[in-house]
Amino acid sequence: MARAEESNSKIPAFFFGATLFLWAASVAFEIVVNGRRHLTVVAVGFLFFQTANFVIRRFISIDPLLVNTSVSLLHSSLTSASVVFILVNQWMIKGPREMFSHEELVTGTWYGAYWALCFSCGYFAYDQLDMLLYRLYSGLIPAILLHHLILLVCFTLALYKDVTINYLILSLVCELHSIFLHTRKVRRMAGVRDVNNPLVRLEWVLNWATFFITRLLCHILITYKLIIDAHKFDEGIELPLALFGMAGMNLLNVFLGLDLFKAFKRERKQQKHQD
Repeated sequence: MARAEESNSKIPAFFFGATLFLWAASVAFEIVVNGRRHLTVVAVGFLFFQTANFVIRRFISIDPLLVNTSVSLLHSSLTSASVVFILVNQWMIKGPREMFSHEELVTGTWYGAYWALCFSCGYFAYDQLDMLLYRLYSGLIPAILLHHLILLVCFTLALYKDVTINYLILSLVCELHSIFLHTRKVRRMAGVRDVNNPLVRLEWVLNWATFFITRLLCHILITYKLIIDAHKFDEGIELPLALFGMAGMNLLNVFLGLDLFKAFKRERKQQKHQD
């Protein structure tokens, strides 16, 4: 039984490790052989978050989960700020009608969008590697590793072809919710678990609000936009890839919502026992 469990634990490590290696080789090929120097921002993002990992591990804590969550919180905060800046800037320049037109979302690139996407790609590669190295996952098909793989495939192909960049920036609005997901994990690891604490209550309100608005609703609206504009896409991989990516994201959002609800009930139950 123990050998079977150990063997099963190696399957996701091998599969996701291999796909991460192939992804890195592909990006390196594009930069070195095809001369696409702008993709070096992906490597910059990877090194930035790896450096943040080292600093936290060196000066704050050596707990792999706390280090990983802290770096994830940093990424969510930086990405949310950049996405909000990009969207507000475009809203002021072009207005919502032009900003969310099919042509603008598929073939246009908002100011700062390409670099923000590259930087986030670097983070997802870093985070995938960190979770594999410290086994910060569970199950035969870990949802978090699958989530990162889907994002790396969709984001990188979009960067290669320079299409649907703006669509992907819209999908990153969900990082606003990730801020509160990671804040909750850090808060609990710090020992703050009193659900009657006003700050903890506020955190849960913001957690649920951003989940429904910036993650669930936003991704459903993106999927709806893709479907109603399907006839406007040229023949190619863009539409199938976008629909596949959003289907995966929406499915993972359902599981995330269920996990969040279970965590909320568990915290409430623990507090009642303590009282």
